[in-house]
Amino acid sequence: MPELLTVEQALERVLEHARPLAIEDVRLEDALGRVIRQPARAVVDLPPFPSSAMDGFAVRAAETPGELPIVFRVAAGGAPPGPLPARASAGIATGGTVPDGADAVVPVEVVEDHGDRLTVPDAARAGQHVRPRGGDVAAGEVVVEPGVMLGPVQIGGLAAAGVASVACSKRPRVAVLATGSELRSPGEELAPGQIYESNRHMIAAVLADSGAEIDVLPVAADDPESHRAALERGLESDVLVTSGGVSMGPHDLVRRVAAELGVEEIFWGVAIKPGKPLAFGVRGDTLVFGLPGNPVSSLVGALIFVRPALLARQGHSHPRPSFLSGRISDSVRRNPHRDEFVRARRLDSTDGARLEPVSGQESHMIVRAASADALVHVPRGAGEIPAGADVRFVPLG
Repeated sequence: MPELLTVEQALERVLEHARPLAIEDVRLEDALGRVIRQPARAVVDLPPFPSSAMDGFAVRAAETPGELPIVFRVAAGGAPPGPLPARASAGIATGGTVPDGADAVVPVEVVEDHGDRLTVPDAARAGQHVRPRGGDVAAGEVVVEPGVMLGPVQIGGLAAAGVASVACSKRPRVAVLATGSELRSPGEELAPGQIYESNRHMIAAVLADSGAEIDVLPVAADDPESHRAALERGLESDVLVTSGGVSMGPHDLVRRVAAELGVEEIFWGVAIKPGKPLAFGVRGDTLVFGLPGNPVSSLVGALIFVRPALLARQGHSHPRPSFLSGRISDSVRRNPHRDEFVRARRLDSTDGARLEPVSGQESHMIVRAASADALVHVPRGAGEIPAGADVRFVPLG
């Protein structure tokens, strides 16, 4: 096996080849989870007029305290009939337009409303409870910068600024394929030597929030013809992710058949545990990931390499895995040659996240891993990471 790439080197090579897809115009109601590629600018000032932040009365601050006639009332969504006369007040609802001439709003709970007149006991301050026009954003200003995946807050901000559609990357089309004649779907009866297949739907779940369109392909049997047909179908996508068949056994056919179909292998083998025999290649604009068949190896490979590639293909400004900080509850021995990702339970405490490694860290133990909600990064090196030490982790889910 050639010299292994470090995790950083492998991820860098993946991202070098993960060129952004074409741009399309997307209606705002369909844009959740999409990555914006061009600046989205406000159509209007927000608020588009000076508005009240409180239910109360619009006044001139310099004319308070004292008694003032109530000359009109302004409802939310309504416009005042004209400017506020001198030595007068106007009732106003939250969000109502502050009339010209008024420079403050006094809340209803601090005044005495006599129906046609108002007693203001204390002096108001100019600008008090008035939202200025354009105080949130001015027309033409950028609401969302390129490279951002749109979430609920961004959708709300764009809608409020009058943006009806945004320029986004096309969704990457991802094909997920598992190989192995021994694999059966859950619910089927197992014959001797057979196991239930878990990797395809697990990988699809890891990638579900990446903005991609995911196609889970049927399992390919361990013969060249089945592999060829399955890989040809998968190579029609923007990204093909296979699970199994990338090691050195007699039935590990993925790399050989992929090469016959024109896939250029960029690397094979990463200094990572679990997941060392990971392969990555390209055919044209299609990225091809060959993940190991052990379930936890596939999980780690999908999270650390495939998901970043999908974000990069959409022009995301920060496609790399998002690490959080916490403290390890138990000591963990470091691997001198490979970075390791340890499955752990995240326990929140008053001083931050505490990570408790789960029992059973072998790469085939996916059921044991089901109790974990974090992958703790243990950098390669000598010795151990002591209990209580600061560590980085990637959330699972």
